[in-house]
Amino acid sequence: MDSGLQPIPQAPRDRNWLPVVIAAVVVAIIAAIVVIAFQHGRSAPKATPANAPLDPYAASLELSNLAMSQSTNYIGARITYLEGHIVNTGDRTVTGIGAQVLFRDYTNLVTQNTTQAMNFIRTRQPYVDVEPVSAAPLAPGQGRDFRLVFDGVSPQWNGQMPQLRIIHVQTR
Repeated sequence: MDSGLQPIPQAPRDRNWLPVVIAAVVVAIIAAIVVIAFQHGRSAPKATPANAPLDPYAASLELSNLAMSQSTNYIGARITYLEGHIVNTGDRTVTGIGAQVLFRDYTNLVTQNTTQAMNFIRTRQPYVDVEPVSAAPLAPGQGRDFRLVFDGVSPQWNGQMPQLRIIHVQTR
């Protein structure tokens, strides 16, 4: 019972790539706009030169009991802490301290130069937290424990105590 009818073969259709290309270009333009928007106004952090002069009032700030520790945060990144004690032996109240920390390699070359604001340790059981110096100014004759936090330290660091320099002091 073959009627002799056979299906008519259809010619393969070319795929229309134009909508895919337009969509890819639109996504790329949006991504570029987002990146530019987030980068606008940001500049690369400026490292303070390792030989920058110390603040004149830095001679009135005595550092002691320097200690380092490390921990790992919840995403597995290593956090490095530099803690110590600072005493104001001068005659002015300190409201801000800029600290420069120089990490060195095994040949004693600076491998990381970081400048950040010093924070005082504030203990509220069961947590240890930090606050800016301006939240609890350091009066003449007072001393406080401080902590500097580093999210990343150069892999070339020799593991020794870095050099801590007081390069900026705000007083009143």
